[in-house]
Amino acid sequence: MQKLELRYEGKAKKIFATDKPGILWVEFKDDATAFNGQKKGTIDNKGRYNNLISATIFKMLSDLGVENHFVELISDTEMLVKGVEIIPVELVVRNITAGSLCRRLGIKEGIRLETPLVEFYYKNDELGDPLITEDHIRVLNIAAPEEVVYLREEALKINSILIEYFRKLGIDLVDYKLEFGKTPEGKILLADEISPDTCRLWDKSTGDKLDKDRFRLDMGKVEEAYQEILRRVRG
Repeated sequence: MQKLELRYEGKAKKIFATDKPGILWVEFKDDATAFNGQKKGTIDNKGRYNNLISATIFKMLSDLGVENHFVELISDTEMLVKGVEIIPVELVVRNITAGSLCRRLGIKEGIRLETPLVEFYYKNDELGDPLITEDHIRVLNIAAPEEVVYLREEALKINSILIEYFRKLGIDLVDYKLEFGKTPEGKILLADEISPDTCRLWDKSTGDKLDKDRFRLDMGKVEEAYQEILRRVRG
């Protein structure tokens, strides 16, 4: 398969066309950003870690009936995916309080929620990906009401799987972001990535943060955290 022209470059990935219809070539980058792009840097080997971690988790989810865009690994930093049009609604699922939720509501970090909290964010870099409601989604006309219901149900289904998956690896799944896309036929698939860039992951025993918060908060040992997650997911 041939890698063709660059279709899109985001904060963490480049997307290329291929000579196979419906298939895209994803290249993961070492670039890191935080706080809506106000903080920028590089994490050594982040592209490799996120590519391999995402591939492992996408394959696991597919085996458990969660349809997603992953096709196959091409290299340590590249994968093939099904081409989808990303729905501009990011879903954040929270199991333990952390990050913007604490800042917004004035609550302490580390409180375990009785039931998962699902939030919607408008995927728009210029606006800083604002928190939105289902009514906002209707006004913006970026997803149909029945699609929003499906996205929420799918996010909670994925949450149940991932909580148990990470628990067996000695990790608390604190919160994470999901993105979905539509195939040309209109089918909705889980897309983007599932990695320490998009998840908050805390060691169950020590409470150590094993995710991008180490970069956001200048905690040091950033690469080591990503490396540790890869080691655990690959067994």
